[in-house]
Amino acid sequence: MAAILEFRHMSRQSVFLSLGFRPFFLGAAAHAALLLPLWLALYALGVHLPLRFEPLVWHAHEMVFGYTGAVIAGFLLTAIPNWTGRAPLTGVPLGLLFASWLAGRLALALGSTFGPLASLVDIAFPVLLAIWVWREILSSSYRNGTLVGAMVTFFALANAGFHVQYAIGGGYVTGYRAGLLAIAVLISIIGGRIVPAFTRNWLVAHGAKEQPRVSPRLDHLVIATTVLALAVWLAQPYGIAAAVLLAAAAAVQSWRLAGWRGFATREEPLLFVLHAGYAWIPLALTLLALAAVFPAVPATTALHALTAGAIGTMTIAVMSRASLGHTGHPLTADRRLTACYVLVGAGALLRVAAPWLPVGYVTAVSVSGLVWAAGFLGFLVRFAPSWLSPRA
Repeated sequence: MAAILEFRHMSRQSVFLSLGFRPFFLGAAAHAALLLPLWLALYALGVHLPLRFEPLVWHAHEMVFGYTGAVIAGFLLTAIPNWTGRAPLTGVPLGLLFASWLAGRLALALGSTFGPLASLVDIAFPVLLAIWVWREILSSSYRNGTLVGAMVTFFALANAGFHVQYAIGGGYVTGYRAGLLAIAVLISIIGGRIVPAFTRNWLVAHGAKEQPRVSPRLDHLVIATTVLALAVWLAQPYGIAAAVLLAAAAAVQSWRLAGWRGFATREEPLLFVLHAGYAWIPLALTLLALAAVFPAVPATTALHALTAGAIGTMTIAVMSRASLGHTGHPLTADRRLTACYVLVGAGALLRVAAPWLPVGYVTAVSVSGLVWAAGFLGFLVRFAPSWLSPRA
């Protein structure tokens, strides 16, 4: 009881650095809410900023390595201590890691001033995160996190590769695709653990007899097929080989998702959004397969199904559930939070459909980006007080 009372009287600063989800989810939400409107000002209005990259390259990097990197950090810094039984990263070390992430965002936004130094600043954060992940895994008896550690390491290497490729020749797509590979596999691994588990708990609590279908063999098949398909896509995104493997990965992903009984959870948006977010993975793989062989399907459509759709929806779903649970609030979505889910999902759908909408491409992209960002702005307003306050 004394410890609880002491915690309740912690300063706001110490509360903010008491667990990784607090600073990193706050940073991620703020970044998502600001990134799209700022990008649209650059894209549609011709606003100038002293960026490290061209505006399109900066937008691609910050969606994958800036925003998603913060979500990955916040989730793993909170989840890994539960997996390993080790103490979480808190206080000054956590603050320094968060400062490293924030420095990367500022360095790239002002990169023409700092030159190559901006890239070095940005490369540091995911490398530091990967080092921490491996330290925690190897210092415990928990070995189920090995693949997660490998993907975080690959994510860090992809970010470094993005910068190196750009510095050498001005390109970026290999590092960008590699980052997407790492994220898609992480969603497949972690989603495969938490979505059926949370669904089972909810269905049992509501007296349902049928439970989610879970098969370790199917899980392994999903991960192996997805890794193989995206590895081939990384090497050669066009052609029949990539199309066949991506379609196969989409099929096994869809089969696994169908067994999780997501439609039965539609009465609880906090849970249903996890299923909806994961559904973007097989959809994105399908669109990537089509784009590999049919020029009528733009590659950017498939990429935004993966970024705005899968990453956007799945991350807001995971962040909201983790934030509610770790701040002592009921695990249910109120109307404001549900509206945030709808906005992010609608923004993603509009962005994927943008090439075919009758309003003009620039207008469609602008509207979709503002709708998507509005969802994260609402999410930021909804949870910022919880991230800055002691557990309820």
